[in-house]
Amino acid sequence: MTLDAQTIIYLVLIGITAGVVSGFIGIGGGIIIVPALIYLVGLSQLQAQGTSLALMLPPIGILAFMQYYKAENVDIDLRMVAIVASTFIVGGLFGAKLALKINVNLVKIIFGVLMLLISIKMIYSGYKLYFGK
Repeated sequence: MTLDAQTIIYLVLIGITAGVVSGFIGIGGGIIIVPALIYLVGLSQLQAQGTSLALMLPPIGILAFMQYYKAENVDIDLRMVAIVASTFIVGGLFGAKLALKINVNLVKIIFGVLMLLISIKMIYSGYKLYFGK
């Protein structure tokens, strides 16, 4: 793949958008990065997922994490971070092996359904809490 000016601009916009949204609401960048790499840059589902995973390697999230950690009103338990981070490694290995063994179109469907279900759940719970119903 060639990195022409348009692709570079898309990549910069994807990175900035994913970083801002991730730092703002704590979502994994993959929710933004994977679809953007597929539909704006033209990567396959598996290429986009692999690229997104590579981006999550340190130090991508370290500056956002440090802001939350330094905030006096946010209590981050580093023991919980260590547990989730260490098991995330094992889960990531298993998930990558599984994604590479099944049909790429099925992976795309699973990814889309998961995003849809999470979106519906978050909208519903936010609506209930905000409007008190």
